[in-house]
Amino acid sequence: MKKYIKTTLCALTVAAAGSAVGATTTPPTKEALHESLVVMDTHLDTPALLVQPGFDIMHAHTFDDDFSQVDVPRMNEGGLDGGFWVIYTPQGPVTPDGFIAARDTALLRVMAIHKMVAANSDTFALATEPEDAKLIAQQGKKIVYISMENAYPLGEDLSLLETFYKMGLRMVGPVHFKNNQFGDSSTDPDGTQYGGLSPLGKQLVKKANELGIVLDGSHAHDTLLEDMIELSKTPVILSHSGTKAIYEHPRNIDDALLKKLVDSGGVIHVNAYGSYLKELPSDPQRRKAYGALYQQMGNIASMTPDEVAALKAQRKQIDMEHPAVRATFEDYMAHFLHILEVAGPKHTGVGADWDGGGGVEKMMDVAALPLITERLLAEGYTEQDLADIWGNNVLRLLQQAKDYAESLKQ
Repeated sequence: MKKYIKTTLCALTVAAAGSAVGATTTPPTKEALHESLVVMDTHLDTPALLVQPGFDIMHAHTFDDDFSQVDVPRMNEGGLDGGFWVIYTPQGPVTPDGFIAARDTALLRVMAIHKMVAANSDTFALATEPEDAKLIAQQGKKIVYISMENAYPLGEDLSLLETFYKMGLRMVGPVHFKNNQFGDSSTDPDGTQYGGLSPLGKQLVKKANELGIVLDGSHAHDTLLEDMIELSKTPVILSHSGTKAIYEHPRNIDDALLKKLVDSGGVIHVNAYGSYLKELPSDPQRRKAYGALYQQMGNIASMTPDEVAALKAQRKQIDMEHPAVRATFEDYMAHFLHILEVAGPKHTGVGADWDGGGGVEKMMDVAALPLITERLLAEGYTEQDLADIWGNNVLRLLQQAKDYAESLKQ
């Protein structure tokens, strides 16, 4: 049943009960509260699976079976209304040939997102405006905003950003694991190259502002994030990041920089990628086995369903012989609660990195998202706080980005 209908019925039931003689009203259960919210995650890497032969977003999967974390049945179970579906491209050579290959990969990803929406129009709806999210949720459909993790596919032609904007892009992160033409990554083994944004990266910020695209600082080096905060005319998001106060990792942010982000109006969405949450024991044999498996993979989109199934069977065998050691839900909440203490509920959200390496014990797929609501309620956060955390904060950033772009046309 559609969420808005369920919420209305719940309210009517409570009102009817309260009107009886001697009856007292009771607050909604935590389950009903979670269902009543517009629940979004700002970093869904699931488009990588949409191009994978044999994967059907409409059917129920399990992480143990095929390692996926998002599908419609599990979204329904976890009360996930949708969020930002990611165009991700691995960082390749910063060359014209590299740019062309990455551009083609990115176009296939965005086309896969559009195909998902078009093929299941009763279930999904493309969102391009800030107000779309709540309207789509009220219709009982799943919200599909589009983001780009790693702007590398744009090459040196920023007019491509406008092309992707016309295809629905509303969030962009300049870098990923390594430095590229736009600036410095937090995790490049060779260190920094530009000391923040490159000259082209500064033009990217300006172009994104002009179009009304939110800038994403996850994966960026601290100096690049500082540059974006200073240069951007609208607030910056960290779509999937953690805190150095809990675990000192380059992908995380320290309290001083987090306060700068908050002071500028920005928002941080908390990541559930285990190796960014705590120090995990190294297993050289597991790493070697996975390295060999990845070398076999090639272009998974060009494989047959049987070939993909064979690769997944090999992965299961590796996991059985060399089990993964995962961070726990408490490790995740340690980051979440510290970030809330520093940034406040008006500047915090959820971006768990589903289908991109995220997931912790007790929360390995989106079906488990109500655990976050339950824990935050137990910590004393209010219904309004939860509404902000789950959706309002990122929608505010979308509105500010849109407003600035519109102001340039007046």
